[in-house]
Amino acid sequence: MRDDLMVQQQVEDSWQHMVGVICLNQVDRHQTKPVLEEFFKRWPTAGILLYATVDEIAEMLAPLGMQNVRAKRIYKMSQQWLNWDGEDATELCGIGKYGSDSYRIFYKNDVPSDVEDKELKRYIEEELHAV
Repeated sequence: MRDDLMVQQQVEDSWQHMVGVICLNQVDRHQTKPVLEEFFKRWPTAGILLYATVDEIAEMLAPLGMQNVRAKRIYKMSQQWLNWDGEDATELCGIGKYGSDSYRIFYKNDVPSDVEDKELKRYIEEELHAV
């Protein structure tokens, strides 16, 4: 994964985006990117991930810390994903304001007026206002 891009700019779909959001909680993108690269090689979709155990997921996420919490959230979010309507991302386990804002920006082409995250603000300023 390119170091100069946000994680959201490097995933293949919105489920991977949500996994990235959960992995980015309390860590920076430099720690997260190599873990996600391996994670998505092993589990590229929600359906495939659900064949894994939470312990297997936690083992993969160990370099990020809080691996048991992250693994449980990713597993539950992936279960919910299969029936999610694609509207409000905060309905998914482990997805809060940052995840909702970034989902709206990258997948709904809607920039919320109250974005708080500094990386999302930087992206909005550099990428969206440059046009």
